[in-house]
Parts: sequence; structure tokens; C-alpha cells
Amino acid sequence: MSLSTLSISSLESSAIAFFRHSVGFWHSQRRYYTLNPKIETQTVESFIQIQYLEAGCSELQHLATLHELDDEQALLGGTYVTWESNYTGTIRKPSVGSTLFGIKDNILYRDRGFATPKPVTAIYNFTNPQTMLLKTEYSGSVFEEELKLIGDQYRTRQTLISRAGQEQMIGQYLEKRISGVS
Repeated sequence: MSLSTLSISSLESSAIAFFRHSVGFWHSQRRYYTLNPKIETQTVESFIQIQYLEAGCSELQHLATLHELDDEQALLGGTYVTWESNYTGTIRKPSVGSTLFGIKDNILYRDRGFATPKPVTAIYNFTNPQTMLLKTEYSGSVFEEELKLIGDQYRTRQTLISRAGQEQMIGQYLEKRISGVS
């Protein structure tokens, strides 16, 4: 087995372990800081449910089809995430939605992006077993995200959004597990 095969296998194992550890119901508090001083900071509260998806399940087969992968069994594991979000301090309807995630090699496949309903991919890596890094690019924007598990009850996320090489927005999240498998 080559070093690169061993590295990819280790990376995939780390992603599956990270997904399994993230299963449950979470309360998320986040702020979006725009780097344009004319736009106010947005505060959002969400309730999130994360379910682990086993390789070969119908959801991952559907995700593989959306990404036109040759083998609909290609994705090794993933998650199904649902949420309901409410913006505080503004008059906006609650946001309700879901996203499918699946992994193969060093690519995280999604059925939709942050700012698009179209399927997108991210390159992922780990700085340690509790910290996943993602880099997603589409429509001239770059989304760099860090997700960090802190013990069994917390996780943090930080997202930096850039367009045309200029940082535009920073999203910071603190999420507390309400219930679920750890």
C-alpha cells in the first residue's frame, strides 16, 4: 500500500469518526461579521439535528448521483443535517432546511452549498482528530471553514468567506449538544 493510499485511508477514517461524534441535536448560536462597516453584524440562533449515514444508504447513493460519480456506492459515509434558524434583531422568516454530506478520498460532497442550491464539493483535512478544515469554491467565492469538537458537548465553527481574493465575511458559531450520541 502506498503512502498516499494510507494517507487517504487515514483521512477518510478521521472524517467518519468526526461525523459519528457529531451525531445528535445541537443548539447553535452564531454571528456573521461583515468586513464592510456599512453592514451590521447578524446574529442567528439555530437548532440542528445531525444523523450519521452509512456507506451504501439511499441518501449517499442520491448524493453520488447528483455529483455524477461513476459508482453510486462510492461515498464511504456522511451525514444528513437538518436545521431551523431564526435571525435575532431583524425581521426575517425562520430558515428551515437540510444538507447531505458524503466523503470519498479528500473530498466532501454536498447536495447544496452555503449560497447555492446546487451540489458542491469541498477539500477537507484535519489538523487533529477533533478539528476538520474545509475549503469550498464556487461562483467566484471561497469558503474556508474550521469545525472543532470540544469534548462531547460543544463544537465551534468559523467560516471565512472571500470573493475575488478579498475577505467579505466571518461567521463564528458556538454549538452545544442538547442530546444525542457522543
